[in-house]
Formats: sequence, C-alpha cells, structure tokens
Amino acid sequence: MMKHFIVFIFLVLSSTVFSQNDEKIIILKDAETQQPIEDATVLVVKTKQMVLSNSEGKVSFLLKGTSNIQITHTSYVSQTLRSSTLKEKINVVFLKNNVNNLEEIIITKQHPQKILISLIENSKKALTVPARLKVYSREFFKLNGVYSYYNDGIMNFQLFDKTKKFNSNILVEQNRSVGLLEKNISADLLGYNLNDIMENYYNFKYLNLLLDPKAKKEFEFLIRVYSANKELYSMTVIPSAINKNLVDDFTIIYDPKKKMIIEVSSVLAPSTMAKFEDKTAVGSKNIFKSNFKAMYRIEGTFYYLVSSKEEIGFDKIEKEGSKSIEVRNYFVTTNFSNQNYIYKESEVFKDKTLFNKHNVILTDFWNNSGLDTTEEEQEIINSIEDLIYDK
Repeated sequence: MMKHFIVFIFLVLSSTVFSQNDEKIIILKDAETQQPIEDATVLVVKTKQMVLSNSEGKVSFLLKGTSNIQITHTSYVSQTLRSSTLKEKINVVFLKNNVNNLEEIIITKQHPQKILISLIENSKKALTVPARLKVYSREFFKLNGVYSYYNDGIMNFQLFDKTKKFNSNILVEQNRSVGLLEKNISADLLGYNLNDIMENYYNFKYLNLLLDPKAKKEFEFLIRVYSANKELYSMTVIPSAINKNLVDDFTIIYDPKKKMIIEVSSVLAPSTMAKFEDKTAVGSKNIFKSNFKAMYRIEGTFYYLVSSKEEIGFDKIEKEGSKSIEVRNYFVTTNFSNQNYIYKESEVFKDKTLFNKHNVILTDFWNNSGLDTTEEEQEIINSIEDLIYDK
C-alpha cells in the first residue's frame, strides 16, 4: 500500500514539474495588417529569458510556473501578458501599430553630425558594465548560390572593463557546425570575430564613418520624429552626390530625452551600387549585398545590446573565375545580468569564431535558443545536412 502511495506521489510531482516547464509558442501579428512582426523582444519576467521574433513573427520559450510576459517593439505599443492567458501551445498575439504617417522634420541649431557624436558618447557611458550576456549566435554560409555551411552556439560574454575597448571574456556553453567548406575559403569570412564583437557593438564602431569631419559634405543628415513612435527620433544618413565611395545608407533611432541609441541599421542601396562598375582585377571583391542592424534595450537603469543581424554578399575575382560568397549572421542576447560569472581562465574561449571550435552538444539548445528558425532556414539546415550524407 505504501509503495503504491509513493508511486502515486511521484507521478503527481512529475506531472506538476512538467506542467510548470511547458514550451509556449507565440506568433506576433500586426493588429491592422495581420502581418507577422519581426524583431520584437519578448521577456519572460520570472526567468529573465529573452527571445526575439523571427521573420514569421514566431517566438518560443519555456515557462517555469506563472510569469508575466513583456512584449516590446519600437514600432508597436508594448504589451504585458500573464502566462496563464496562453491557453494553447501556439498562441497568436496582436500588437497595435504606433505608426504615425506624419514624419515631422526636426530643425536643430547643431549640425546633426555633432548630435550623433554626442549620442554615441552618451550611449557608451550609459551602457551597463560590468555585465554578463548570455548570447545565441547563428550563421549561414552560401557559396556560389548554394548553402553549404551553418553554425550556431550558446555563449556567455563577461564585460568587465569600460575602457575604450569594452574588454570581455567568452565562455562557450554549446556549439555545433554543419556542412562542408572549401579549404581556400578564409575562416575570417565565417562568422563574427568574437574577440572584438562586443567592442564593436558597444563602441558603435559601425558609425565611425559618419564621424569624420569630411562626412558633413559626403553625407546628407536628416532628423525626423520616428514615424513608428513619437517618443523617438530617427536620424537618416545617406551618401551625397559628391560621395565617391561605395557606402551604406544609415538609420539611427534614439531617445532624444535620454540621448541614448535604441537601434542602428544600414543597407547598401541598389541606387548606390548602380553608380559603380564591377572590378575585374584578381583578388578584388564586388559587393552586391550589405545590411546590418543592432538593437539596444533600456531596462530601468540597465542598458545593453539585445541583438544584431549582419548580411554580406560579394563576388570574389580569382584566376579561375568569379566566386560568389554570402554570409548571414544573427546574435541574440537571451539573458542579461549585471553580476559577474565565476569561471577559470582555462575556460575562456580565445579563438575568433565558432567555426574553429569542435562541436559541443549537450542538449538540443537550438530548440530553445532565443531565435526560432523560420521554415526556410530549417530547410536550409536540412539541405546542408543532406550534402554531408551525400558525400
């Protein structure tokens, strides 16, 4: 009798544990257009887990008991849900668009470049350091039109020095690499240089081009009230007619009261590329695609990187002909803390990229990564795996 009772208690407790660790999926959609919402940040308050919606508007996360779920996006009204309202495994949530069709131009006494310099300096000072960021990274590599390599991993970044370099140490929890690569493809093309990635993002290195005194003439600066959120401003910087370089169009979204940057993005416009002839010399590169986006989060007194996406495509001229290379990278912070990690120096990852690290797979971490794969991306991963088995 006692044995049966113990078994009964075990089953009840097991059922409770599993019910408190349910996976939930949310599909975020625009309340007006019904279109999926990409790049929304979803925070599970109880566990502080952060996830980012993909291009299908999808996020997934584990619930460990009841919690508030906070959903934020610069273009939408923020929303807080109680997890108990998510009755189904897959739940559709509609967000109200903030968009105001009137984009008021802001007239300033200072040149916008000077405002940008001030924004960057203030944002760098405001970034929370020391801090630790748990990050999920993902990379796709395409060679001559065929996806041939993929890697992803979970890393912990410890930022411990707020000097010009924003020094950090990296501890890799898990990682996997799938695919085959030609030996003569430089490893420098494969993913982030992890040694300086945080330095780049925390110093807003991608905006350095716009800070040069010559940039006042080589670029056109314009500040508007951000159409998607009247509390924010949007600074656009595009190459002027006298600019002779192949450069991106830039957009900086910022909080004018706090003087802090919320989002930085850039894209190489087709109209810019059309002005340049392809290079033919061996060793030269002809860029046909380039875009970048980094998002930052203000959470009370904390301010930190939330995510980034980089994509580049170019044709490399070689003696045997042209070789087309495309690389797409994602970087998502899934957990933030202002506390320090405890680790040994021998555990610190010192290489440039996960490409150089042997697979360490302890769990199916990609299924609870913070960034769900889209159907298209999963098909790419499957096709790369098929390439391996066909060899």
